[in-house]
Amino acid sequence: MKKIPFLIFCLAVITCIQGCNNSNSEIIFHKSHEPNRANAPFSDAVETEDFLFLTGQIGKDHRKGELVTGGIEAETKQVIENIEGVLRHHGLSLDNVVKCTVILKDIEDFTAFNSVYTTYFTKKPARTTYAASGLAGGANIEIDVIAAK
Repeated sequence: MKKIPFLIFCLAVITCIQGCNNSNSEIIFHKSHEPNRANAPFSDAVETEDFLFLTGQIGKDHRKGELVTGGIEAETKQVIENIEGVLRHHGLSLDNVVKCTVILKDIEDFTAFNSVYTTYFTKKPARTTYAASGLAGGANIEIDVIAAK
């Protein structure tokens, strides 16, 4: 009977040691794989043992250095393609995305944005969508994601 408390104590110690070892996992801050964004004042992606956190993407065509034209649908498509590029660079895809945060300049664009978004994110990751009065670079949309590795 006295063996049970001892076994529980041993199990608790082992669990604590494993938890402490996991808390020391490395965090890697990745610069952009896009040459013209390599000196940005933020990381393109931050990697932990289990997740990849991407910086927010706007509808900028990085080859041309400007926002795409064509309204919210075109910008949404470009944003998601930018996200795909970063994920692909790290060996992941949209199927690895577990959480999206979407910021629209105008909440009235929600239906148009969603019509494009749903064609790409077929696994339906968790999502938060809201509107803000202005976005970086004059964009109409910004999306950041968290992907599981």
